[in-house]
Amino acid sequence: MTNRTAVSEFILLGLTDNFPIEVSLFILLFGIYLSTLIGNMLIIIIIQVNVQLCSPMYFFLQYLAWIDIGYMSTVIPKALVNIATGSKSISLVGCFIQTFLYLALGTTEFLLGAIMSVDRYIAICHPLHYPIIMNPHICSLLVISCVAGGISLILVACTPLFLMPFCGPNVMNHFFCDNGPLMKLVCVDTSFLEMISFLVAIFSLLGTLSVNIVSYVKIVSTILRIPSTTGRKKTFSTCVSHLTVVTLAYSSCIFMYIKPKGTIGLDYNKMVALLNTVMAPFLIPIIYCLRNRQVQDALKAELRQWVGYWKKL
Repeated sequence: MTNRTAVSEFILLGLTDNFPIEVSLFILLFGIYLSTLIGNMLIIIIIQVNVQLCSPMYFFLQYLAWIDIGYMSTVIPKALVNIATGSKSISLVGCFIQTFLYLALGTTEFLLGAIMSVDRYIAICHPLHYPIIMNPHICSLLVISCVAGGISLILVACTPLFLMPFCGPNVMNHFFCDNGPLMKLVCVDTSFLEMISFLVAIFSLLGTLSVNIVSYVKIVSTILRIPSTTGRKKTFSTCVSHLTVVTLAYSSCIFMYIKPKGTIGLDYNKMVALLNTVMAPFLIPIIYCLRNRQVQDALKAELRQWVGYWKKL
C-alpha cells in the first residue's frame, strides 16, 4: 500500500479561477458562514435558557443547529483559507477527515430530520400519548442513535475508499473533498466502491425521505379533519418550516449522490454542493425563527432581559 499510494496531498481546483469572482465569493461565503454561526448559536442559547421551549421539538432543533454548525465548518473555513492564501492543496489525511466528517454529519442530519418528522406526527396525530412516547429519555436515545447511525453508515462507505491506492493524478475538480471526486482519483477499478456508496445513499437519503413523506401525509390528513380553520392554519404552520428545510436538503443531495453514472459533470455538482453546504444551514435559523411564534417570543423576552441587565450596569 505504501508503494502504491504515492499521493501525499490533493489539489482542489475550487469554484473558479477568476480572481474578481473569487474575491466576491470569499466575501459572500464569509458573510454567510458568520451569519450561520451566529444564527444557529442564538437558537441553541435561546432553547437552553428559555423554559417555554422545553419540548421535544426544540430539543431536537438545538441538536440540528449543532450539526449544521459542524457540517458547514468541515468545508467552508478550509475553502476560505484556500481562497485567501491562493493555496489549493489539502493533505491526504486532511482530505479523508473532511470527507468523513462532511458525509457523517450530513447523514446524521437526515436521520435527525426523519426523527423530527415522526415527532411532529405523534404531536399532531396522537397528542394525548405524546408526553409519554416522547419523554426526555427517549429523545436523548433518539439523538444518540442518529449520531451512531450516521457514523456507522459513512464508515461502511468510506473505509474501503480510504484503503484504496492513490498514485496520481492528485487534482480534484471540487472545492472540498467529497467521496465522488475522491473516487475518481483511485488507481484501481472503483465499481465496488460506487456500489457501496450508492447503497448507503439510497438507505440514508431515500430511507429517511420515505419516513418524512409518510409522516407528513398522515399529518396533512389529520389537519384536514380539524373543524376549525384557525386550528388548521396554526397546526400546519408548525410543519411548514420543517418541510422547507427537508425539501432543500433532499433535492440537492439526491441530485449529487443518486443519479446514473456520468449523467452530470462535476462542475454542476460543485454548484449543487455549494448550495447544499451553505444555504441549508444558513436558512434553518431564519426559517425556524421567522415562522415560529414561540421562538420569536422567547427571543424577544431574552433580549429584553439582556437590555435591562446592561442598563442596570
